[in-house]
Amino acid sequence: MTAGPAPRIVRLLPSRFNREGRASRTGENTAAALLLAFTLLAILWANSPWDGSYWALLDTHIGLTLGADHFELTVKHLVNDGLMTFFFFLVGLEVTREFTIGELTERSRAAVPVVAALAGLVLPALIFVLVNSSGDNAHAWGVVISTDTAFLVGALAIIKPKFPGRLRLFLLTLAVVDDVGALIVIAVFYSDRIQVLPLMLAVALIAAIAMVRFLPAARGPAYAVLGFALWVALAVAGIHPTLAGVAVALLIPVFTPERQRVEQAIGVIRAFRQSPNSRYARTAARRLRESISINERLQTDFGPYVSYFVLPLFALVNAGVHLDAASLAEAFGSSLTWGIIAGLVLGKFVGITGATWFMRRTGFGRLAPGLTVKRLAGGAALSGIGFTISLFIVDIAIDDPARQDQARIGVLAASLVAFTLGWAIFRVTDWLSPPDPVGLKMIRPIDPERDHIRGNPDASLTLVEYGDFECPFCSRATGAIDEVIAHFGNRLCYVWRHFPLEREHPRAYDAARASEAAALQGRFWAMGRELFGHQDDLEWSDMYRYAVAAGCDIEQFDQDVRVQPSKVLHRVTDDAQDAEEMDLNATPTFFINGKRHKGPWDSASLIRALEAAASSRA
Repeated sequence: MTAGPAPRIVRLLPSRFNREGRASRTGENTAAALLLAFTLLAILWANSPWDGSYWALLDTHIGLTLGADHFELTVKHLVNDGLMTFFFFLVGLEVTREFTIGELTERSRAAVPVVAALAGLVLPALIFVLVNSSGDNAHAWGVVISTDTAFLVGALAIIKPKFPGRLRLFLLTLAVVDDVGALIVIAVFYSDRIQVLPLMLAVALIAAIAMVRFLPAARGPAYAVLGFALWVALAVAGIHPTLAGVAVALLIPVFTPERQRVEQAIGVIRAFRQSPNSRYARTAARRLRESISINERLQTDFGPYVSYFVLPLFALVNAGVHLDAASLAEAFGSSLTWGIIAGLVLGKFVGITGATWFMRRTGFGRLAPGLTVKRLAGGAALSGIGFTISLFIVDIAIDDPARQDQARIGVLAASLVAFTLGWAIFRVTDWLSPPDPVGLKMIRPIDPERDHIRGNPDASLTLVEYGDFECPFCSRATGAIDEVIAHFGNRLCYVWRHFPLEREHPRAYDAARASEAAALQGRFWAMGRELFGHQDDLEWSDMYRYAVAAGCDIEQFDQDVRVQPSKVLHRVTDDAQDAEEMDLNATPTFFINGKRHKGPWDSASLIRALEAAASSRA
């Protein structure tokens, strides 16, 4: 049996999740904890006997003098207009990745979170405008449109709903669209009067940034220099300069790692191992970098700095608000505060839940296996936690300091209410529909529309195998399966699901993708036989030979695995996420009539276990 813990399948998850499984989630939880800690620090500092030092810090000027020219910003504007550019840069990288190779590449899969996100943008704004239909407050409707992803992830970690994996994936996909909408709103509605000449310069700089990908070297410095120039041009043009980060990110290329480039890097590493020298070392490092897109490298490089430095610092300079009796009474007597609370809490919950129900009910979109509207309701409530972009828009949409404090109190109150509501919904739904113990029962029933089935789909006996094509025991088990199927005939429904253990079997994931491409042509089982028969030769060049031997149209096969990979990617990760949720850690793992099989998996043992299951049903 293949021992050891199963690796997390992270290759295809949205970038917010794509950080090495449990280590990633620990990092995200730490980031959320830091954000909360600095929020509390700002509130305590602003309401302490030393509050004067807090406001003095925010108004401190930091400048740069070059000859007769002088440029300066306050600490608050340096953070909000300068450092937050890196936050929006990271958001832009994630958006680009999701629409290029991530969850948003498959229309039916993306349709539900996209529409839900749009409803979660529009309905909160409408509710806010209904409460603040006239006066200066109406301009602040953008405060209620955005969900704070860091706090959303942290809230899920604190609440710990049952089987949160796919829920988390759905919410983060939704958050990507939410971020896109927020960025558009900032660009269109919260920029100053546009200056034409600087804007034309900005357009020229954007064109230059788009050409950087064709440089043979020094692309990183080129992006940095042109990006800074774009930031200055947008600031002078009257457009919020943080959008320079988004513009640069959207023009940076992203692609899935290509095995050919990885193999080239391995070849250089092998040469370095045999003859260590600086030339081989530099070449190996360069080849390894080039095997991963600049987009993903930058996310890895910038992500920790944004999570652990930029966002906590942003919270420190923006969350400070007076919370004495007078300010609280003034805030909760203001339509601005109540409009923000109603927009974030009610608008997000009703908009996201209602849109999800509508899309599923009408068939315009589909949820990932195992997700239900009831499970998403708690996540929709948590989406009312607005912080980073909400406070960001407070600062640029409202000029009056008193009303800014009312808005900040509204954002903080709404976030607290949204967390409480989400916690209550998850607790109630988990109590009303308690999930099965982890790993003892399948969390997703057999679906003839998507599962790979041998035998009678309506049979009274079911046998589900989670395995991978590089596992020799799965190969032998598959041989045993033939005997089991022959024994039971139409009384048995056998199902194969993917569980590629990439740590132990580095080519299993690619083999699973190849089998799904063959499945699109009705050749899954034939391709499976080829893969099991050549477990020592599972490079991509070999996959094409096996596809031909399995009877596939090779041009269509190439199209599905290389040009439009989303058709096959999600089938593999759906199964792998099931295995992770059930805490499976070895292949093969069998489920008989939905219950996990314990013990040997030779044909005789499986037949005895199935006969026992049949007797218990009689």
